[in-house]
Amino acid sequence: MSQTAVVTGASTGIGHATTKVLIEKGFHVFAGIRKDEDAARLKSDFADKVTPLKMDVTQAATLKAAADQVRAALGQSTLDGLVCNAGIAVAGPLLHINISEVEKQMDVNVLGVLRTVQAFAPLLGAEDGRIGEPGRIVMMSSVAGKMGMPFVGPYAASKHALEGMTKSLRKELGLYGINCVLIGPGAVATPIWDKAEEIDVEQYRDTDYVPAMNRVMKWMQKSGPEGLPPERIGRRVHHALTADSPRLRYAEVPQRLTNWSLPRLLPEKFVDAQVRKRIGLRPEDRRSGEED
Repeated sequence: MSQTAVVTGASTGIGHATTKVLIEKGFHVFAGIRKDEDAARLKSDFADKVTPLKMDVTQAATLKAAADQVRAALGQSTLDGLVCNAGIAVAGPLLHINISEVEKQMDVNVLGVLRTVQAFAPLLGAEDGRIGEPGRIVMMSSVAGKMGMPFVGPYAASKHALEGMTKSLRKELGLYGINCVLIGPGAVATPIWDKAEEIDVEQYRDTDYVPAMNRVMKWMQKSGPEGLPPERIGRRVHHALTADSPRLRYAEVPQRLTNWSLPRLLPEKFVDAQVRKRIGLRPEDRRSGEED
């Protein structure tokens, strides 16, 4: 078999684009999906170069079944790559958001990744008897993994946790020669931005945050579709899986100077002040109650 990779969250967006790029580069992709119609669409798009894996990262039993399916296909060969891409984004002010929504965020984006790694790491080389070089893990983080922005606190928390977990995991998996690479995209033009319109700001109508939330939602709806093409992230995933000595983390961010480099170089107090001013999160903004 050609080089092989498991990609979670492969039905749309970055996961689908990564599947496409890897197949174009000669990989056979085991594509994680949750719905039968997504499996049918992947087979229509990529024929026998893709094997859909029906699984849910919040359900360990489905991950075990998917890993068993990959094991049967590989025989004794090593799985070359695991791309942990599946994730969700929960939005809302941390002071008022329902804790169950935050629990769901962490269950998918953090515990879901750990369940996935536990299920597939043996095939990457963390068990005896595999033939071939140890595989690699690519973790899909975010700019939010390094920066916390208003009203995406649950998502930022999950990506901060993912970054820390990956650093620990990389050291632990050194025992088996398995490397872990983080990719932290900024805005990417995927269907996730369509969901910004579905965020129910009205549920927070009795709080002080509605004017600022509306500004953030408008920004998301505008900037998201103008983000990087998802295929660019797919190409970076391919590089992370195949380069002789990949970096430990890649930041794929549009308008990199203003959206990544400067905020990382400037004093954090200054950056916080600018964000609060732009969005309207200062004491005087609360008193005025004005909205752009």
